[in-house]
Amino acid sequence: MEKFFNIKCRASGDVPNAVVLVSTVRALKMHGGGPAVTPGAPLAPQYTEENLDLLRKGLPNILKHVSNAVKYGIPAVVAINHRETDTEAELELLRQACKNSGAFDAVVSKHWSQGGEGAINLAKAVVAATSQPSNFKFLYELNRPIKEKIEIISREMYGAAGVSYSEIAEKKIKQYEEQGYGNLPICMAKTPLSLTADPSVKGAPTGFIIPVRDMSISVGAQFIIPFTGEITRMPGLPTRPAIYDIDLNIETGEIEGLF
Repeated sequence: MEKFFNIKCRASGDVPNAVVLVSTVRALKMHGGGPAVTPGAPLAPQYTEENLDLLRKGLPNILKHVSNAVKYGIPAVVAINHRETDTEAELELLRQACKNSGAFDAVVSKHWSQGGEGAINLAKAVVAATSQPSNFKFLYELNRPIKEKIEIISREMYGAAGVSYSEIAEKKIKQYEEQGYGNLPICMAKTPLSLTADPSVKGAPTGFIIPVRDMSISVGAQFIIPFTGEITRMPGLPTRPAIYDIDLNIETGEIEGLF
């Protein structure tokens, strides 16, 4: 399987050949208004029993992602990660909805239980997608103003009606453009739990405002980072990673150095 992917699915040059979107029935039920999932607590029956109505209500979320992918001019394959509680009716509803919305294919993958054998059909679909002609295009031109690029992303990718900027964000945007960095691409720092900047908002809402509270720039990597909502960046690794101080005490069986 590894060789199969390496040979067949490699992008040509700097242009990708396909997009692979991963989805699950359970996640879409949550986007459809299913009850909150609490770590350590049993799942609500809505997630472990067939519920086509709840799944239908959550479909707009994955369909928005399919729409986003095809905007780049390349085929999109939806990988449906199978769970043992998924029913055939739920899987078929999700698969057909994705294909009807413009996905090149939507394939149920059972690699969690069957290993590589369970992902063969998905691999074949990705190979078929990468064999299609590529009409790849970027979402925006780099020479556009910073704000315009942020607003294109917010409108086209998230479905927002507009963007608001804090005073510090306004100041930094002006500074970056004056310093000659205005032509860098944008890397949005936003919650992955919602299309909005609020992780509690599910589905595929429209008409909301994306709040940019701060900005940063990575001159070496060459991109500008708007911070939206309450999102925070991952802390950098220390010079000496903690793994060097973690060990197993073979006499007691205890792991040492974790705290």
